[in-house]
Amino acid sequence: LAKKNVYGEISRLSSRLRSDLISLKAECEAEIDFSTEDLTYESLEERKSRMMNVIKLCSNTLEHSKRADTAIEETSVVIYGEPNSGKSSLLNMMLGKERAIVSDIPGTTRDFLKESLNLGGIPIQLIDTAGVRETEDTVEKLGIERSKSEFSKAKIKLFLFDASLEYDIENFINLHKEKLEHSVLLANKIDIGNPNFAEYKKKLLPFVIDSLEISCKERKGITELVQLISDKIQTETTKEDFIFLEDRNKFHFQSILSSLQKSVELLENSAPAEIYIKEIDYALASVGEINGRVETEEVLGRIFSKFCVGK
Repeated sequence: LAKKNVYGEISRLSSRLRSDLISLKAECEAEIDFSTEDLTYESLEERKSRMMNVIKLCSNTLEHSKRADTAIEETSVVIYGEPNSGKSSLLNMMLGKERAIVSDIPGTTRDFLKESLNLGGIPIQLIDTAGVRETEDTVEKLGIERSKSEFSKAKIKLFLFDASLEYDIENFINLHKEKLEHSVLLANKIDIGNPNFAEYKKKLLPFVIDSLEISCKERKGITELVQLISDKIQTETTKEDFIFLEDRNKFHFQSILSSLQKSVELLENSAPAEIYIKEIDYALASVGEINGRVETEEVLGRIFSKFCVGK
């Protein structure tokens, strides 16, 4: 990300923004200053469309910057599943300490736990969630709802499946299909063995992103799990169009966005060009703070290049 900036990523973005804003300013100024001339101007819908394009550019830049910040700081990895599938045991093993209480009693974890972990040089936030099941316990219900919320926000989702149990596998899939489709399936407790597990796995695989067999008790498959998480994070981060913005540039991009949103609002409320052009001026002042002040001569040059005036 730093290299992209060194090679001019922010300069290219701000130059495009600058050019679009100067063009908008020139069109508005020409309509105000040469209203008596026999010239053809763009329609209000066309002008609004151009404003929206610049708004989209700013919004996307800020969003890509936000995602980059998240990736740099910590990537969230959630451990999800039914009670007693081994979620807390896996959390403790990966952390190398007894952070979560482990018990055979279902519903021991009644809220989610978050811990930071450096995984092969990648900072992650590991989240242990409450076991998902039908319950009448008000506190446990609240913990399950919070766990579902953490699941939806996490970048990497690990769904723990107790490979030692007997299941109505069709019913299990129907209950968890929505979550399985976004998850890596971790079949835990493979050390115990279950003659029906091969059949379960065959039916589950079409619904998940990836799968791995592990044993928290015997530490089987943990090295492979760490590698799998690392690979998933690398894949997620490389496919994103990240942008690294310094706080100063974030402020200016946000200022441009706010000014243009106000300008569009004024235009939609039938405000004259003399009014909504002021917000374009504020946006130009902000882009000038990124890559140099916009001079009057630049706007005039754009007017004279587009309209046959001043002859």
